Amino acid sequence: MMKKIIMVLFGLTICFLFKNDNKEILIPDNAIRFRVIANSNSINDKLEKKAIKKEIEKEIYSLIQNDRTNQEVNETIINNMGEIENIVKNYNVSYKLNYGLNYFPAKHYKGIIYPAGNYESLVITLGEGMGDNFWCVLFPPLCLIEESEEDMGEIQYKSYVKEVLDKF
Repeated sequence: MMKKIIMVLFGLTICFLFKNDNKEILIPDNAIRFRVIANSNSINDKLEKKAIKKEIEKEIYSLIQNDRTNQEVNETIINNMGEIENIVKNYNVSYKLNYGLNYFPAKHYKGIIYPAGNYESLVITLGEGMGDNFWCVLFPPLCLIEESEEDMGEIQYKSYVKEVLDKF
C-alpha cells in the first residue's frame, strides 16, 4: 500500500513539473543586466573576459546582497562604479564601461524569455568588443545560477528562476 502511495505521489509530482514546464517565464522589464563583451574570440581574450566577469560579479554581489529593489541596486552600482572600474583597470586592457540603458538582443534559454530591448545594465566592452559576450541578470539576482546551470535540467532551471522572481 505504501509503495502505491509513493508511486502515485511521484507520478503527480512529475506531471506537475511537466505541466509547469510549458509556462513561459518572462524576466521583468525592471531587471538590471550585466554584460561583458570580449575583445575577440581568441583563447586569451575569452579567458580575460571570464576572469573579469567573475571578479566583477563577486564584487557586485557583495555590494548588493542586502538590496531588495532595483532602485537600491541601481544606486549601489552607480555609487560604486569606481571600484568596478578599478577591477577592469587591473587587467591592463582597453575597455569601455557603461551603466545605463543598453541594447540586448532577444534570448530564449531553457524556457525563459529574455526579450530584446534597451535595459538598465552594466556593460563592459573589452578592446574592440568583437568577441562572444557573457550576460546575465543582476537584479533579480539570477547571475549566480550561471555557475551551476550546466548541472541543471530545464525544469530545475525554470523552477529556480521562478522562485527568485517571485521573491522580488
